[in-house]
Amino acid sequence: MKIRLALVGTEGRHTLCRMLMVALLTVVAAVGTEAQTDSLARRLEPVLEATDSLRRELGISDKAVETKLKAIADVPLLLNDTVIKTKKKRDWATWSPDPQRALWLALVIPGGGQIYNRKYWKLPLVYGGFMGCLYAMSWNNMMYKDYSQAYLDIMDSDPTTQSYNRFLHFGMTITSANEERYKKIFKTRKDKYRRWRDMSFFCLIGVYALSVIDAYVDAELSQFDISDDLSLSVEPAVISNGKSNNPIDGSSIGVNVGLRF
Repeated sequence: MKIRLALVGTEGRHTLCRMLMVALLTVVAAVGTEAQTDSLARRLEPVLEATDSLRRELGISDKAVETKLKAIADVPLLLNDTVIKTKKKRDWATWSPDPQRALWLALVIPGGGQIYNRKYWKLPLVYGGFMGCLYAMSWNNMMYKDYSQAYLDIMDSDPTTQSYNRFLHFGMTITSANEERYKKIFKTRKDKYRRWRDMSFFCLIGVYALSVIDAYVDAELSQFDISDDLSLSVEPAVISNGKSNNPIDGSSIGVNVGLRF
């Protein structure tokens, strides 16, 4: 390789030297592997020698070259053996969930474990259970408060407090003859709705616990081996008890269960 600089002036040589240095470093930085870098370095040895000779001829100091290299190094380029990393797409066909992560997600976010396990069809069951329990809690709590107030009103002697009248059938009134019976009815219904409200709360906790257990077990079973090597065989067998040398007296017929895994 021959580099002709005879027709280039001093200023042009300075410019050409800078261009060669920048182009050389840029090309080396763009190389992805070490083997390609070594091959390129061998090819550019004549250019390096010509550039170094030109630098000495023009009187450019080593400090000026170092300053120029430091300025070029500030450019976000990957040098030498640094490879440009590209984000690889996850292969969902071979992906398997982590049981611990599924457990913590299910504990923090209701239904989060099912989303992490990619079992989206379970979400309506989980959230449907939560919504049903919350609705039952709200309804039973409302009825409990209403019957509690009606029971308090029928127990006092204040004629202005008669909230219990809205629970009576059309045309019915409370008299001294049926007052005790209605007191018993209101108390029974008050206790019943309170019990159902508390039961709805425990059902809500149960749905939450089941969603957490399901997420963890589902993640564990995703790595369970279900290949063709797993088999269960049940077949008759003759078992020797070793008490007699006679094959008939010293043996018994049984069932042999074999598990292959």
